[in-house]
This record gives sequence, structure tokens and C-alpha cells, in this order.
Amino acid sequence: MIEDIPEIELSKWECPQCSSRKIWKDGLRRNTRGSVQRYLCRDCGYRFSGLEASYNQMPSSMRQVCDILTESKNLTVVTETRATGDISKKNQLFNFAWYLKKQGLQEPTIKTYVKLLRILSKRDAELSDPENVKGKIANQTWVNKRKQNAVNAYTHYLSMIGGQWNPPYYQEQEKPIFIPKESEIDALISGTGLKTSLFLQCLKETGARAGEIQSLKWCDIDFESNVIRITPEKGSKARTIKVSNRLLQRLGLVKTVNRVENPELIFGQHYNSILRVYCYQRKNIARKLGNERLQKIKFHTLRHWHATKLYHETKDILFVQRRLGHKSIANTMKYVHLAETYFGEEEEEYIVKVAENLEQALPLIEAGYVEASDFNGVKIFKIPKSRVVGVR
Repeated sequence: MIEDIPEIELSKWECPQCSSRKIWKDGLRRNTRGSVQRYLCRDCGYRFSGLEASYNQMPSSMRQVCDILTESKNLTVVTETRATGDISKKNQLFNFAWYLKKQGLQEPTIKTYVKLLRILSKRDAELSDPENVKGKIANQTWVNKRKQNAVNAYTHYLSMIGGQWNPPYYQEQEKPIFIPKESEIDALISGTGLKTSLFLQCLKETGARAGEIQSLKWCDIDFESNVIRITPEKGSKARTIKVSNRLLQRLGLVKTVNRVENPELIFGQHYNSILRVYCYQRKNIARKLGNERLQKIKFHTLRHWHATKLYHETKDILFVQRRLGHKSIANTMKYVHLAETYFGEEEEEYIVKVAENLEQALPLIEAGYVEASDFNGVKIFKIPKSRVVGVR
């Protein structure tokens, strides 16, 4: 029988897929030579045997950098490099992550940039050679947005080491937005587990980003006033949103049985775990209902649905902008077209105004008017009569 990894040293072994040390035992695998202990990575979900695992011999210099990234005190950044190429690359990436943190970048951005450089490094990119890195990025099968993120990451890396380059530019390709039916969203909410269902309900009623919901704390929930206070991400604006009694009742139920590492958080601090569980449950529900459209519903899809539905009901683009936390109204204007496409225009009488310049257009937009057409160089705005008090 093949010898298993000693349980006492389980935390010292790494997942061969993502190098995580959060490992669970996952039963035995039988073969002609006996049995092999199987393990499950709690971070990436990869299953592997003891023979596939790699022993984690993390040097003290790397542990110090890790402690710095978790805001430990009285530690300095270690620039020592080892003879082994892999260890040297790990040191560079740890120092790069610490550099980005000192530059004030948000944690999701830091993780993305470090991950992209790690992938390029594993694919034989020479981080000290800008032309080599430029060629490696160009040869990837990534979409343009991911390539541009890799360019931005390497630009920060060169800034850290004092290098320069002529960065390429990849134009992001805008894709059509998929808007599901409300019945399809409700099917996912009713078919998923308790915490996942609550997560989806919060996304549906608030229109917030998934990261904003994942970082919600119990102190952000006002059970007396029926509101949720959203802490923004990605440069958005903070907002306070009124929600339904049903959602607050579900939150109150979860609060009595909640078990997370940080008791201040509602959904825990591991976003990837929430996403992985949702994708697994969504696949099962789509198969049971025979509706493959459910597979297209991502967390951010609910934000698009909320904004489109909200504009259809209010016809107030500024209100939608405030609800989503957009700093620029240009990011919100796409929901006007989506609302007309998916929900259609209802027959209603409108009040029409004409604006010949920007000074005349701004008061109309602030009053809730929306652009109807462009005629002979002037803009025509309209607003439903039902939304104007006192109009005869």
C-alpha cells in the first residue's frame, strides 16, 4: 500500500494546481498496488493524490513578504534572491504585490496583476526583457481586455524595477449584454442553497457588484429602516438602497445560524468559494429545468438586469446612475437601449423639449428628460406626462 501524507504535516503540502495549503482529505483511490489517499483543495476545487502534492519549503524571506502583505508589523521587504529560478520568480512576485499595495491599488487589482505576471512567467516570459514580454502577451489566446490588463500589470512591474517600454494597446471588444427573464433569476434563487440564494437575492434587489455584496458586513444592514449601505469598489460612489422585507427576513434568519471565519461578514471573505459553489449549483439547476440560458446568468448579469428593469420602470437615467454608483452617466446610457430592446416602449403621452446647446440640455436631463432624437442639429428630449405633476 502506498504511504499517505502524514496528517500532522498536511498543512505543509501544496495543491499542485494553485499552490494553496488549504487541503482536505477526500477519500481513498483504489488501484492495483493498494490505495492512495485523495485530497481536495478548498481554494480551487482540484482533487489530487498524495503523490501529486508538492512539499511546501517556503524560505523565510518569502514568509516575511507574505506577512507584510497581511499587514504584519516590524518586517521589511526582502530582496534576497535564491539560486533556484522558481524561488527567485516567487520573490519577485511577492515584492511586486507589496509594491502595488504601497501604490494604493485595491486588493482585487493586485491579485489580477500578480496572477497575470505569474502566468506569463510560467510560459517562459523574461520579465527583464520588455520585447520578450510584449511578444508573449501578443501570442496568448486571451481576449483584448485580459491582454490590456497584462500590459498594465507589466507597466507597473517595470515602474517598480526602474525600467521602461513602449506598451502595446489592446482595444476592448464590447460584447452584447445578455438580459435574462425575471422568472429565470427567480428559478436560480429558489433552487440554490441558503447562502447562495441570499447572495443572488441581494444582487437582484440592489444592483450592486458581486464584490460589494461579498464584502457586506452586518453593520451595513439597517433592519429598522429596511436599507442596505453599499461600500463601493472600482471607483464607484457609496449608496444606500431600500430593500424588501422578504430580503431582510432572510438576512435575519442567516444571522442566527451564520458560520464564517470573520463574524462581521455576512458571506465570508473568500469570493472564489462563493462563485465556485454558485457555478456548480447553476449547472445542476439548468440541467434539471432543461434551460441552458441559466448557464449564461453570471453575478454581474443581475446588475445589468436590475439597471435595465429600473430604467424601464422609472425612465429616469439619473436615478439609475445613482443606484448603480456610476461616476459617469456615459456608463449608464447603455441601459436605455437595453430597456427599449427587452421591455419595449409602452404607449404613453410625452412632453417634448428642444435643446440647442449644452446649457439648455443639462436642466432637462436633471429634470428627468431623456433624449428622443436629433433633428437638424438640435436635440429633442421627452418625458412621460405621468411623471410631471400638474401637467394637463
